[in-house]
Amino acid sequence: MKQFIIEHPLITEKAAAHGAEGVYVFRVAPHATKPEIKKAVAARYKVTVTGVQVVNVKPKQRRLGRSSGIKPGFKKAVVTLQKARNWIYCRADA
Repeated sequence: MKQFIIEHPLITEKAAAHGAEGVYVFRVAPHATKPEIKKAVAARYKVTVTGVQVVNVKPKQRRLGRSSGIKPGFKKAVVTLQKARNWIYCRADA
């Protein structure tokens, strides 16, 4: 298994709403596959993963005045855990 498959969890309103259902979102390496993501999450957080969905977020063009740039794209994984094994990977007050 390659190192650094999981870069970090994505904390958004939508991801927080799905957290109560046992679904969590992570930013992952661009070369990562579904089986590698499943093994990495199971090993890092010691949970049982039941499903993995992968989304390639496209790069977007951004402007600030006359200058323009590109916001880079990335790969994210939506991971579903076993129903009895929900956990919180971050706290709002920390």
